Amino acid sequence: MNNMEQARFNMVEQQIRPWDVLDSEVLDLLKKVKREHFVPVEQRALAFMDIEIPLGHDVKMWSPKLEARALQALALKHGDQVLEVGTGSGYLTALLASLAKHVTSIEIVAALSAVAERNLASYHIDNVTLYVGDAANGWDAMQYDAIVLTGSVPMQPNALLNNLKIGGRLFAVIGDAPAMSACLFTRKSTSEFESTTLFETSVEPLLNVQQPQRFVF
Repeated sequence: MNNMEQARFNMVEQQIRPWDVLDSEVLDLLKKVKREHFVPVEQRALAFMDIEIPLGHDVKMWSPKLEARALQALALKHGDQVLEVGTGSGYLTALLASLAKHVTSIEIVAALSAVAERNLASYHIDNVTLYVGDAANGWDAMQYDAIVLTGSVPMQPNALLNNLKIGGRLFAVIGDAPAMSACLFTRKSTSEFESTTLFETSVEPLLNVQQPQRFVF
């Protein structure tokens, strides 16, 4: 086993599996889709470390264990239509696309979307549609089986919850630093949503997201 493959093996076995990621399909996928190919060249020595990796433009790539927990929580099926808010380098996009029928991914930073397009093309992933735009407060009139927000939001993302089909799931990190929680929302009916708090974490905020009214003394 060469150094790169040993580092990948250690990432899965020492970071991800101990963090309660036990879905064999997710674990196998993390070994298959080469994370280092989606990391900036100057940061590739950090590709398998338990950290967020700067991508530029005040955007950071999630830590490996957060990516894995999000995938496991969404429990994607091969017929699912997925909306990703925040494409970044395209790594999570590639993972989502490997499990679902189609991924629509929105990135507000045009330069990052271009990088993601190149990264995805190198893997010949053709079930992803990339858009440059702002989806922080909703995107289109379509409904999706799964939605994932790669930046945190200060409160429940109601506009995006309305983009879920009945039975659809939305993964989001909610709160203000340093106290944030990863949550999974499931749409039970047109007006009913179930919310489950999964774990505590902290990630960079989603650009332009709606802020709650805050009291000023």
